[in-house]
Amino acid sequence: MRVASLRSTKTSHMDVTKIFSLLRLEEEEEVGERMEGEGEEAAARAKQELSRAVGADDHGALDLLLRQPRYKRFIDSRSGWGVPGTPLRLAAARGHPRCLRVLLAHGAEVDRLDAKAQTPLFTAVSHGHAACVRLLLEAGASPLGSAFNNCSPVLAAARDGHRAILRALLAHGADANVRARVPAWAPGPAGCTGPLYLAAAYGHLECFRLLLLHGADPDYNCTDPRLLARVSRPRTLLELCLRRGCGPDYVRLLVDFGANVYLPPLPPGGPPADGEAVALLRRERAHPKPLMSQARLAVRRALPLAGRAQVVDQLGLPPRLADYLKHQS
Repeated sequence: MRVASLRSTKTSHMDVTKIFSLLRLEEEEEVGERMEGEGEEAAARAKQELSRAVGADDHGALDLLLRQPRYKRFIDSRSGWGVPGTPLRLAAARGHPRCLRVLLAHGAEVDRLDAKAQTPLFTAVSHGHAACVRLLLEAGASPLGSAFNNCSPVLAAARDGHRAILRALLAHGADANVRARVPAWAPGPAGCTGPLYLAAAYGHLECFRLLLLHGADPDYNCTDPRLLARVSRPRTLLELCLRRGCGPDYVRLLVDFGANVYLPPLPPGGPPADGEAVALLRRERAHPKPLMSQARLAVRRALPLAGRAQVVDQLGLPPRLADYLKHQS
């Protein structure tokens, strides 16, 4: 029996009982393998040989092994020390795209979960292997990751500053407003921490810009009213950027993408540490947005959220106007 990641975004946190059921299913598979006549030692050797070929990036040997039924039957079996995973997960963790291609060509399950309920895609993202990420996405891997894991590929890429990986995830339909899946009893701010906040907190300006281009909410980066209602006074991205001293570039981007400049409280008293960013915000409050900027925001809001960055290129607009809508001029 195989366990795939769920693409639904309704699950708000990792269900521990489901994780245990995943582990039980793996035990059932092992029992089934023995019942079908495959000795335990022989099965362990077959899995070890597959892992050895993947670990050495010997895609030729891997292909030869998988052409034999006694090896191919273990293509989706979890094994190994640390975090037991499939050969596909191992290839994603090591950054071996040639082995990934061989495994996918032989029918490896692209979203097979490891013992931590993480997909091979999440593993590739976490290790910064852009080529493996692209291969997995092209093979149909869910850009949302696993519904049973607290984190998601987009959150990991934004936190680590992997711009190329983040671009690939968003281009394949990942949510720019995704949030960590936390238990219902966790504090509200924990659940409201989205990729835009992480990109700012870790100083990844280009990832920050990319998320905004793909529809990240410039005010809260959280669109779940239930989570926002649990916080007495939700902090906006503008306020968080000012508090953390992220610099005027982050504040300017938020303003350009339509953040409400009247939401965050400005620091009282003398000049703040991030005086340039605060001064920029004060100017925006004192002067209304130019008509062109307001028109750009109105047009972008009318575009579908999914694939927003790509839709602009499909409108048939003059290049200069298309660049303006994409904030490239």
